[in-house]
Amino acid sequence: MGSVFWTLFASTLAVAHVFDLSELQWTLKNQNGSIVVPGSLPSQAHLDLFEAGIIDDPLLGINEFTERWVINDNWTYTADLTPFTQTYQSNTSGKTLLIFYGIDTIANITFAGHPVAWVNNQFRRYTYDISDYLSSSPGENNLTIALESAWYYGLNVTMRPDAEYFPNTPIVSTSDNYEYPNVRAWIRKINDDFGWDWGPAFVPSGIYKPAYLLRMLRHAPVTSSSILLDETSLDIYKYGQNASVAPDQFADWIINVTFAVRSIKSFEKPTITLSISELKLTSEPLSPGPIPANADENIYLWYPIDLGNPKLYNLTVTLDPSLGQGDWPSAEPITQTITTGFRTIQLLQTPYSEEEITSRGITPGDQWHFAINGKAFYSKGTNIIPFDPFYSRIKPEAVRWVLESAVKSGQNMLRVWGGGIYQPSDAATDGGLYSFYSLCDELGILVWSELIFSDSLFPINDFLLEHPSNIQWAGGNEIEDIVMAANASLANGTHYLDEFVYMFQHYLHDIVLSETNSVPYTDCSTTRGVLSLDPYVLRFANGTPGYIYGNTERYNYNVSEAFDLTTYPVGRFVNEFGFHSMPSFYSWKEVLENPEDYAFNSSVVMSRDHHPPAGNLSWPNPNAPQGQYQMTAAVELWFPTPGTSDSNQTFAQWCWSTQLFQSMNMVAEIAWYRRGAGLGENNLGSLVWQLNDIWQGVSWSAIEYSGRWKVLQYGLATVYSPIIINPFWFPGNESLTILATSDRWETVNALRPRHSPSPTLNNSLIYEGTGLDAILPHGYNAKDVWLLMNVTATVDNKLVISESYFTPVSLAYSNLVDPQIAVIAGENYTFTLSAKGGVGAWMWLDHPSGTVGYFLDPMTGLPSNGYYLIPGIDRTVQFISSVELATVQSPDPAHFVVRSLWNNTHI
Repeated sequence: MGSVFWTLFASTLAVAHVFDLSELQWTLKNQNGSIVVPGSLPSQAHLDLFEAGIIDDPLLGINEFTERWVINDNWTYTADLTPFTQTYQSNTSGKTLLIFYGIDTIANITFAGHPVAWVNNQFRRYTYDISDYLSSSPGENNLTIALESAWYYGLNVTMRPDAEYFPNTPIVSTSDNYEYPNVRAWIRKINDDFGWDWGPAFVPSGIYKPAYLLRMLRHAPVTSSSILLDETSLDIYKYGQNASVAPDQFADWIINVTFAVRSIKSFEKPTITLSISELKLTSEPLSPGPIPANADENIYLWYPIDLGNPKLYNLTVTLDPSLGQGDWPSAEPITQTITTGFRTIQLLQTPYSEEEITSRGITPGDQWHFAINGKAFYSKGTNIIPFDPFYSRIKPEAVRWVLESAVKSGQNMLRVWGGGIYQPSDAATDGGLYSFYSLCDELGILVWSELIFSDSLFPINDFLLEHPSNIQWAGGNEIEDIVMAANASLANGTHYLDEFVYMFQHYLHDIVLSETNSVPYTDCSTTRGVLSLDPYVLRFANGTPGYIYGNTERYNYNVSEAFDLTTYPVGRFVNEFGFHSMPSFYSWKEVLENPEDYAFNSSVVMSRDHHPPAGNLSWPNPNAPQGQYQMTAAVELWFPTPGTSDSNQTFAQWCWSTQLFQSMNMVAEIAWYRRGAGLGENNLGSLVWQLNDIWQGVSWSAIEYSGRWKVLQYGLATVYSPIIINPFWFPGNESLTILATSDRWETVNALRPRHSPSPTLNNSLIYEGTGLDAILPHGYNAKDVWLLMNVTATVDNKLVISESYFTPVSLAYSNLVDPQIAVIAGENYTFTLSAKGGVGAWMWLDHPSGTVGYFLDPMTGLPSNGYYLIPGIDRTVQFISSVELATVQSPDPAHFVVRSLWNNTHI
């Protein structure tokens, strides 16, 4: 049994007929009229120009540069309204609304010759009453959206005499510039549209989400199909819970439903009935206000997929607008079903108690971790960037593939980065086009969400809700450290600090908390934490030396320190860390156009390396050699340097080797952070930068633009296993420690090593030794040996296997032996691999061009690729294809390619 309280907030009702503006015939033209082509909706100028043959695919070759002229022009979408006006009947008692779910970004809207609005925010929905324009048309019968170049608009704003100045000095950068400089802080638009170090700068413009005309009629019959629920939001929390008050897990649940519908006529006595059939829970007809109801069934809580069942319920909202009033007919009820779950989320930021410091050995300072339903847990995940440079062409099946891949690799949390887009609830809500939060609800993935402010100070100008998966709102990305540096180094630094406090400590904080009691707020992705939650006061530099506060991140491109554990941060939570790599040879085939392009440092390949960013419009990126060198140095220091008589194989091995280094580096870091759960830092979170890709180029991703898994994605599947085993090598004193680490809430007894217990959120010591001579097998050289570690356990009635490797010297200097790998293809794309010679170091199986999928071990059902293939221990894997994404459905098994480090230097 449990108690549920309904809290309702409602506006008035609408009787509406909907006309989809995509049904109109659109044209797109540039400012001087020299280009006029068919347009579409939703769309963006680049896509319609590509469809018309004016430009080539923007992602091909160097088109990011050659098609810059599109960004510099102004573009106008125009449609003849006749298909709508032919069915329109003038009715002074009715209203017509023009609704845009998303315009990108700076635009003038004109309806039938009448100016409607000037808009400047990509993230807003716009609704206008254009009734009077229909009855007083000046003769023109067009709908026009005239889009201004966001780049030139931004430049114009920065030249205003009242525009605030944000200096960049050798000591501090108050605005990180990537490609189109100095403008993104002035435009409410996707930040990375102007370029980032992992993606292109297309600065698109267009009507990128659906748009509609709505006719609301006073005297029309009221039916369920004609009443529009304009907006609905839901917040589920425990009675008394808010951002500064921890939820009482035994308190009653509060279901707060907020919805709005538009109306030409007010209905005096609407009623609402809410029900959850699975709980046998139905309210009486309600008017706004809290009314209690009792559930006859137990409420099963929603958990992330690795910790339980992401249980969802269907909440049905039945709205009865009227029982009939005077001459008015009775209205038929309308029904909306919202899929949701019951859970509590906390972001714990208060100081550790003296008792915890003493009894658990916790390093003094503040907590910084999440709790689900009252239990602390280890956050395992990655960061999400936009799925495509052009939102209007994102494929729902591609998004599902990325999210399902996260689950397959053991992740329970994704961070929606604050420089991209507000991800949609689902395909139908607010013009979403694809599902994100609702899919995370279904799959059991927690989502760290951010408001779209990133890597810059922002001017103070005038100028989102409940899913069980949504774990917090952060005000922005990586801004706190920027303002702290400005405050410390600029003469007027306190001015920028005061602006930051106003926006991120007060303004955005208050907005978020006014909308939700269940989801916490923090000012930035990387933060020093808080001095107080109520009132909300940021800590900044106010701390005690030696104490640990807030969370942290790590980016270190000195590859000689890649596996130096003493350089890894010791923190409560690591929300960003990464290293870049090349996409695979197969992804390069999607965009490279000439044979000479297939080389690691070809001009086209280097033009798609934006790390470090140019900081301006210089092309090709003058800093790309630095990013290329970092990858080159990593491969040369840690692996045999790729070089064979086959230039394509050499290029493919280079690409794969950068991915292998990326994976090894990230796996080592994650193991270190997970180890910290049982140490003084009590580390309870690691989120790798980044999960997905926005194009085919150099990036930090684990999954390529097409959906192909990189080596890192398989590495995550290993190191994000519930139970892992890993070596920790300190070359300074030649000490080796091997630990088994568990993120379970219960003690797990491993089957191998035999009966080795793994305590809750802690480590088990498997081996400890000092001195390389003592560690090595007697009589063997360090270049000739390697160590295999694996742990096998049963978790949640499933077999869990984790495997890792240790080599006492770099594989660049190890004495590798030809593994003579034999492959036998079986039914349903199964492959049995055998090493007939030496050990196949990091054996890798590639699927052919046009295929999307992953390899799994058919015995365990777990992802399996990128491992040491040992003579006498064969491996069988099966390729599981994504039918929705693959362009080749039945690949020839002979086209699957086997590679290992041996192939860096041998055909």
